[in-house]
Parts: sequence; structure tokens; C-alpha cells
Amino acid sequence: MFHVQKISSFEAPELRPYATLRRPLEQERQGIFVAESEKVVRRLLQSKLGVVSVVLPEKWLAQFRPLLDARPENVAVYLAEKKLLESLVGFTTFQGILAVGKIPAPILLDDLLQQSPRPLLLVAVDEIANAENLGALVRNCVAFGAHALLVGETSSSPYLRRAVRNSMGAIFQLPVIDIGLSRGQGRTAQRANSTRQTLAQMLRDLSRRGVRCIAAHPHADGKFLPRTDFRKDCCLVFGSEGAGISPPVLENCDEAVAIPMPPAVDSLNVGAAAAVFLYEVARQRNRF
Repeated sequence: MFHVQKISSFEAPELRPYATLRRPLEQERQGIFVAESEKVVRRLLQSKLGVVSVVLPEKWLAQFRPLLDARPENVAVYLAEKKLLESLVGFTTFQGILAVGKIPAPILLDDLLQQSPRPLLLVAVDEIANAENLGALVRNCVAFGAHALLVGETSSSPYLRRAVRNSMGAIFQLPVIDIGLSRGQGRTAQRANSTRQTLAQMLRDLSRRGVRCIAAHPHADGKFLPRTDFRKDCCLVFGSEGAGISPPVLENCDEAVAIPMPPAVDSLNVGAAAAVFLYEVARQRNRF
């Protein structure tokens, strides 16, 4: 169900998330995220995630009405002129459709391992700061059947607006263990969370439980993707294009594997590399 209100500005307190699009950490602290574009907002409304509000031009209301009617909560729907919405995102081709969703409650590793089918396929990210790259990686995870994403304490949140947009809403289908959930909350919060597991520690824990942690690494000492067995429980670990996987995380991986490439090519974009790895896993597990 939903209720409708016309607006001419974003000054009201309940509209603050839309007025602070360029301050994503503020939104993360509130446990919310912003979705944009017709397709992504539509997928959010179709998902099990909580929805706070939607902002759109009046011409779109009829198309979204069935999805809004089906929501279990009372969603606030704000109707605004397209020019007002374009002023938020800064470009004129914007469709003018935004929504605020609720970041889902954290998942515990024990619960994830108990509930996921076998063979298990996890993906972990280390030091990926680029939200667009993270969003592309999330989309690949869902496309090739990953059971969950482990987000290291040095990586961006997959619920940043640009990450959500680049995932095309795939993030709404992917369970996430966000080790860096307290990012940006100040020194007090960081001290309070100092006992949280790091990604390196979580990988060590997974390895002890029989989940092979495999680093996607361009310098893997001759161990190449086609000659690696992915048919048992595994966790693929990806790092940034610049620095790659950090030494503490790499040390806690069971092995490093490279995509075979000519010497003139140093590495792939992390989204492309993830697609190659995940396709090979899916192929070996006869998903096609």
C-alpha cells in the first residue's frame, strides 16, 4: 500500500535522504540506501527488502501502482517535476525515479553456511573502493549463482547509490556479510567494533571449515584458471585493480589463481575478472 504527496522541494526532513545523495556515509549510518532508475526501483519494489519511499514524476505513477499496492508497508510516494529530480543527480537524461530502501539486517556466517546449498560458492572483496566496479561484480555474482558476498573492511558498501545502480538491482537478491559495516561512523564506533572479524580472519575461519579460499591474482606462479578445480565448496577473493589483494588477506587464502593472458596485459577490471572466474565455476558445476 502507499500514500501520495506532491512536492516542490526536498526541504522536508523525511526527504533528506534524497537531498543528501552525495553523502552516502550519512545514509549508511541510518541503515538506508538510495535506488535510482526505473528498472532498479522496480526491482526494489519487487524484492523482500524494506522500502521507505519513492520519488517520481506523476506520469510514472500508474505504471508503478501495482507494485506499490503489493507492498506490505505503507510506502510514501512523492510526486515531483522531472527538473527538480534532475537537479539532485546532476544530469538531464535521468529518468526521474528514485527510492529509499532499507539495508537488510546483517547475516551471520554460521547461518549462511548452514542455509546455503552445496557446493558452496562465496565471493569476497578486498580494498575495492570504486562503487561502479563493486556493482558490476555484484551483478556477476547473481548471474553465475554465488550464494553470498563477503565485503571486507577496506571495501566500499555494495549499497552505495552507484553500486546499487551498476548492479541493476541484483544486490537485492544477494546475501551480504559486510565486515566493514561501521565504516565512516567515527572513532568511537570504530573502537566499539574493533573486535569484529577482519576479512583475513573470516577467510581463515572458512578454510578451517573446509571452504577453499582462492585468490584471483595476476601473479599466481603458474596456477591458471582452467586447471583449477572449483567443484567443491570455495570462496573467490578479489582485490582492487591497483593494489590487488592486500598481503594479510592473500596470506589467508589457500591458493592464488590467475586468468591466462598475454604478457602485454597486466590485469582485468575486477568486474570482468569476476565474470571470468564465476563463469568457470558455473561451467565446472554443470550449471549450463
